[in-house]
Amino acid sequence: MDVRWKVLSVLAAGTLLVGCQSTVDGNPQGSGPNPTEPTVPTSQPSRSSPTPTTTTTTTPIAAPPPVAEALPPQNGYVFITTKSGQTRCQINTTEVACEAPFTSSPVVDGAPANGVRVTADGQLKWVLGNLGDIPVVGIDYRTYTAQGWTIVASEDGTKFTNDGTSHGMFVAIGGVDAF
Repeated sequence: MDVRWKVLSVLAAGTLLVGCQSTVDGNPQGSGPNPTEPTVPTSQPSRSSPTPTTTTTTTPIAAPPPVAEALPPQNGYVFITTKSGQTRCQINTTEVACEAPFTSSPVVDGAPANGVRVTADGQLKWVLGNLGDIPVVGIDYRTYTAQGWTIVASEDGTKFTNDGTSHGMFVAIGGVDAF
């Protein structure tokens, strides 16, 4: 009996292999509204089984910091004038001093202050004076670096931040704020 099962198994396997190797002549023809694509029913998920969910979280990508243009010093100072031309400043490693026609400056020695300076540690002082005929470089509304300070110029005013201490001041014709 053992031999019969072996023979029958070999014959059945051979029959199956022959059936797999045969070809049928002709052209396949579809049915339905689109004869080139067959219609295949798809199964719907049952309501009793939970539908898998995928949670995607996106982390906002911060804009890269603006590229700062380095302003070269002359004899240890950088001299600038704002785009409006109303504010002139001199910058060295220890302080920034600016001169402008401020609209709300305090009175110093009986006259409205026309100058202000801030030290690297954030000490602000209003002064009377004139920077004189300094060789200024005109700056635009963008970011600059000079003598260890980052300068961000905008239509609203100019911000000077000491790179080492993060102290500085925001200068505008309408007022000055130290930080």
